[in-house]
Amino acid sequence: MTPVAATLERHQVALCLAAIAGGAAVGILAPATAPVVAPAITPVIALLLFATFLGVPFGTLGTALRDTRFAATVLAVNFLVVPLVVFALSRVVAAEEAVLVGVLLVLLTPCVDYVIVFAGLAGGARDKLLAATPLLMVVQILLLPLYLLLMAGPTIVGAFDLRPFVEAFLLLIALPLGAAVLVQLGARRVRVIARIQDAAITAMVPLMMLTLAVVVASQIADVAGRAGALLAVVPVYLAFTAVMVPLGIVAARVAGLAVPERRAVVFSGVTRNSLVVLPLALALPAGFALTPLVVVTQTLVELVAMVVLVAVVPRLVRHPSPSA
Repeated sequence: MTPVAATLERHQVALCLAAIAGGAAVGILAPATAPVVAPAITPVIALLLFATFLGVPFGTLGTALRDTRFAATVLAVNFLVVPLVVFALSRVVAAEEAVLVGVLLVLLTPCVDYVIVFAGLAGGARDKLLAATPLLMVVQILLLPLYLLLMAGPTIVGAFDLRPFVEAFLLLIALPLGAAVLVQLGARRVRVIARIQDAAITAMVPLMMLTLAVVVASQIADVAGRAGALLAVVPVYLAFTAVMVPLGIVAARVAGLAVPERRAVVFSGVTRNSLVVLPLALALPAGFALTPLVVVTQTLVELVAMVVLVAVVPRLVRHPSPSA
């Protein structure tokens, strides 16, 4: 790691909070910038994931894929524990269909993109999360309609188009991952490519800041305009985070995972697929116009929570002392 990258990582929490505040200020004071900034969300996240993937030693992925205990724990937390928690919490907003759908849509889908970034920043096993990404994506595509059917009813399931889901996976996961693999392979042979790799890894924290600023700036005005209707979902999202952190810690400890894997499980259980499922919410019929804003509200709450958890989770899930 370069000295610049080390300095940025040391101050990452303060820098990310500043980016969120800056994005909110721009979005509220100059709401006309939102439609200009919004198209940048996908490419910025793709660049962030590209930089993140460059820092993952792909030579270790074979070992990560063979870690069935980690994979089983992540799957159990996300598709057994989370649905039970979501069902209980979502009853608070069950009377409003558009709100309920947004809450279910975002909380039932585990994150497959920037969770790798945040878990890595907290000392989590991002290589194993990366290896688990295709599995998490496939399972949530298969189970989301079932969970929606059980928790919201059959009418909702028929309103979804899964194409945006697949497109988001290709743009946000497959393309950056493939590019990162090619760069890593080239870096072994060409010095210039190796320098590009170092520069991209150094840019990871600035790219995280840019992502946070762009998402917040593009969405904060719409959320603020419907604040009254969206206020009810904020406690639900906060409660979800508060409940899933200890449940993730317990599940990972029961599974006998090492500290980096435990931290990764916690972040996987807490972090949701808000940016990837947003196109799904936008594709719903006119009667669900509030649903995308419910999803965006979760993004805003989660971004702040993630910045906090980067500092908190390493204190909750510690390496044993040398004397232990």
